[in-house]
Amino acid sequence: MPHFLLNFDRHLFYFINHDLSNAFFDGLMPLMRNPKFWIPLYLFIIIFSVWRYKKQGVILVVFLLLAVGFADYTSASIIKPTIGRLRPCRDPITGPTDINRVACGTGYSFPSTHATDHFAIATFLSFLFFKRWRWILPATLFWAALICFAQVYVGVHYPLDVTGGAIYGSLVGILFVVGFRNVAPGFRA
Repeated sequence: MPHFLLNFDRHLFYFINHDLSNAFFDGLMPLMRNPKFWIPLYLFIIIFSVWRYKKQGVILVVFLLLAVGFADYTSASIIKPTIGRLRPCRDPITGPTDINRVACGTGYSFPSTHATDHFAIATFLSFLFFKRWRWILPATLFWAALICFAQVYVGVHYPLDVTGGAIYGSLVGILFVVGFRNVAPGFRA
């Protein structure tokens, strides 16, 4: 990665991790990035899809789970080890001044798997339901972006990590929407 881009990323990380620091975010952002916090939302999506769309809803849920599983596995097990970027909390340059609001985490940093997974969900749902419910696009993108911001704020990812994860997750979401539409061509939200 070019030196100027790394410096920009570190400066933006410092701004988010330090300069935006406040007691409200200190309490909220660790929750926003915790997948267990979102379990009620995940359950709602599954139950609503099956209840509303029956057999096609089951297929939708299967493809959504496949999208998340694929995004998660490829991000964490293939891309991260290949890139090998250190997390900000382990980086010799940013680590000493990093404000760790959660445990640093294991493994590498690029791309953020949280960002990858949640943008895969957001993109998948947005593409399927946008025609019926226009609000779903800004709502899901805001939700996924909030999780990305939280990852930087708590000190476990750089901004480019979550940006890369968001782009990759969106592409995965689109790929699985195409697959779903081929398997369930009559689906109408």
